[in-house]
This record gives sequence, structure tokens and C-alpha cells, in this order.
Amino acid sequence: MTPHNRASKADIAPVVLAPGDPLRAKLVAEHFLEDARLVTDVRNVLGYTGVYKQMPVSVLSTGMGGPSVGIYSYELFTEYGVDAIIRIGTCGGLQPSIAVGDLIAAMTASTDSNWAHQYNLKGSLSPVCDSNLLLRALAVAKKLELPMHAGMVFSSDLFSSYNALGEDSWQAWARMGALAQDMETYALYSTAAWTKKHALSLLTMTDSCVTGQGFGDEMRTVGLYPMIEVALQVASEVR
Repeated sequence: MTPHNRASKADIAPVVLAPGDPLRAKLVAEHFLEDARLVTDVRNVLGYTGVYKQMPVSVLSTGMGGPSVGIYSYELFTEYGVDAIIRIGTCGGLQPSIAVGDLIAAMTASTDSNWAHQYNLKGSLSPVCDSNLLLRALAVAKKLELPMHAGMVFSSDLFSSYNALGEDSWQAWARMGALAQDMETYALYSTAAWTKKHALSLLTMTDSCVTGQGFGDEMRTVGLYPMIEVALQVASEVR
């Protein structure tokens, strides 16, 4: 056990799905996994382990922001022997070609955070996803006929327009090709690289910074099902 996770090492599967929202972890456990059981609830951060297509899978919420996902992913990789983490998150879309509800696979992440200063690098780190997980996710999405975009995402310390930079500050990152903005992918990918483990960030574009369109209340639950299904299928294929 750790200060943030009361599960034993045997309670956690080698592959973990990682939503930010604890209730999304509960949703995955109750609606998608067989024989799911709660293995941790420290600070109401919920974690479950169950079975999907005869393979053990865990789902653990990681909270919001890089520091939070950094804590949980680091512990999973180093204390629980987890081999791969697949983030199942939401994001704001930065490109007009991405429709509300489309899926995004983050190939790499840029950031305005100082997260990578801890590695004492003499330059800028651009962490990437695990290529095997990415290829599997793209194949699953294609088979299910789900729109999935792959490219760079921008992981920010600041949420959308909740900042002093102004509502249009995202446009500079869009100009450089960022598909979407989240808050967690950069820290997750950096932690996976540091611990020599594997990670993929799958995102559902729930709100477009370009058009102002977004999911209604109900779709913020059921609209995430396609992403969850892709992530679970990928998790079931990892050996």
C-alpha cells in the first residue's frame, strides 16, 4: 500500500485504465467489467479491478492536472508493477476538423508546465506514447468505425479560459498543430518514460474551443463509451 492507494500489489492488474473522474472509474467497473471489485478509495479516488474478455483490467481515477496523475501513475508503475496505463480522458478541441465526440490518440504532448525540470535535461522534453498501444488503438477504432485523430496534444496547467492569458490563448498552440488541450497527458508520458513503462492517452473531445459546441449533460457520460470500449479492447490485447 501507499499513502494514496490502499490496494495490495496483487489487487492491481498489469494494465490500468486511468480516468480523471472517480465516478468514471466507477462507471467503467459497473458497466464494462465482469466481477469488478473496489480495491482502493483513499481520498475518494476510486480504483477497481475486474475482467474484460477474460483478461484482468484495473481502472483507477487520477484526479485533475499533471501533479495528480503524476502521483498515481508513478506509484502504479513503481510500487504496483503496472506495465501500461491507458488514460481515458476528456479534452477541449483546438482544430476545426475535430468534431464533438471524436476520439484523439495523443502521439506526443507539449506543455506550459515545468514538469520536466526534475529530469535535469538541457533542453525541452517532448514525451511520446507507446507506439504499440497507439497502433492497437488506431486499429480498434478503425474496426469499430469510430473517428480517431492522432497527433500532438497540449497539456496545460491552466484550464481552458480559466486564466489571465485570455480566452483565445489556445490559438497559438492550435497554430502549431495541437489537436486538443488537456491537463494530464504530458505528466503521464513523462512518468512512463522515466520509469521505462508504457502509456497511451485516449481522449474524447467534449468541447470545441473553435466552435463553442460541446456535449450536453447526458452525453458527458454515454458519449465517452466509445473511448472506453477502445481502451478496454487495447488493454485486453496487451500480454
